[in-house]
Amino acid sequence: MDSALSDPHNGSAEAGSPASNTTRPPSTPEGIALAYGSLLLMALLPIFFGALRSVRCARGKNASDVPETITSRDAARFPIIASCTLLGLYLFFKIFSQEYINLLLSMYFFVLGILALSHTISPFMNKLFPASFPNRQYQLLFTQGTGENKEDIINYEFDTKDLVCLGLSSIVGVWYLLRKHWIANNLFGLAFSLNGVELLHLNNVSTGCILLGGLFIYDVFWVFGTNVMVTVARSFEAPIKLVFPQDLLEKGLEADNFAMLGLGDIVIPGIFIALLLRFDISLKKNTHTYFYTSFAAYIFGLGLTIFIMHIFKHAQPALLYLVPACIGFPVLVALVKGEVTEMFSYESSAEILPHTPRLTHFPTVSGSPASLADSMQQKLAGPRRRRPQNPSAIYEESNPKDSAAATEPKEGTEASPSKGQEKKDK
Repeated sequence: MDSALSDPHNGSAEAGSPASNTTRPPSTPEGIALAYGSLLLMALLPIFFGALRSVRCARGKNASDVPETITSRDAARFPIIASCTLLGLYLFFKIFSQEYINLLLSMYFFVLGILALSHTISPFMNKLFPASFPNRQYQLLFTQGTGENKEDIINYEFDTKDLVCLGLSSIVGVWYLLRKHWIANNLFGLAFSLNGVELLHLNNVSTGCILLGGLFIYDVFWVFGTNVMVTVARSFEAPIKLVFPQDLLEKGLEADNFAMLGLGDIVIPGIFIALLLRFDISLKKNTHTYFYTSFAAYIFGLGLTIFIMHIFKHAQPALLYLVPACIGFPVLVALVKGEVTEMFSYESSAEILPHTPRLTHFPTVSGSPASLADSMQQKLAGPRRRRPQNPSAIYEESNPKDSAAATEPKEGTEASPSKGQEKKDK
């Protein structure tokens, strides 16, 4: 049966033939429906909760949860970087042994997965701890330089509850490292997806359109134009995809005929949907129209991807269907409501850093360049006046003798006389 394969960089979901040449018994229609339905549900969970947590992250003051803002320049370069990474991994798998590369990748994602899963379950675990739980604060600080040149390299604050979450996540990490079980893989994959939607913020809708449009072309080219993406996805053993067995009803938890969905097909549309949720909140209308519209568009696009994948029995880039749906539906709603200008002028970065001064307009400058240059030279050539620090400095400059006399205290007194008393004495 068809299995969905994942792109190692952006995790595009594709459907293709099984990686091995062994003949497998055909999956039942019930098993296929269960697998595809489970993948759809698992894709929706990190998008929904990640979008909600992105709002709290944008408003929060915790330095460890500061989101990473994607600008239009980053969005334009991302497909190029993704293509170079994909091609580099393809050459690595062709030249070097696949076992050693996957061993290094497993150790790398083992550490990242533990940290991501710990951050994911921390808000839920905090509600389970009793009020009498001894919670202590810790700080991991790593600096560079000394004195005024000292700068923080790592500055992470955590507490005892975070250590408990880290310990529980480590159990899942060891389970994945030893068994590569699909449930452990999905736990890490869901954690990566939720953290991506929460902590990766697009600064505006135009940037989101650039990012999704570029990855739309990237996905279509590498899936339909070459076999690079499918080859790397088959060889890449890492929790960068969600999997669900199509033969679960026959073999139980030991099933091995998987349908797969790459994390990129969750995170990339997910950060755009989260941006529209923050835009809904900025309108202050107590409605989440654009969020629900884009969320429904994602369900439609992913469902269409699964349908085409099952009918044509061929690899399908999911972003081919997700990008037009996730961008087109909200824009149509904005056209109907007459809010297209508000949508494309919304800046998410203004909410992330509310106390940061921003340049909202440019000063008006008139005159020719030559006249401006002459005026600047006259200002530089003019006498420079030192601005006094306080009123007493003005008095000292105008009356140097009086100020000198005022510094000498009278006999029998501890404090110096006031200026009025000094003039009476004279």
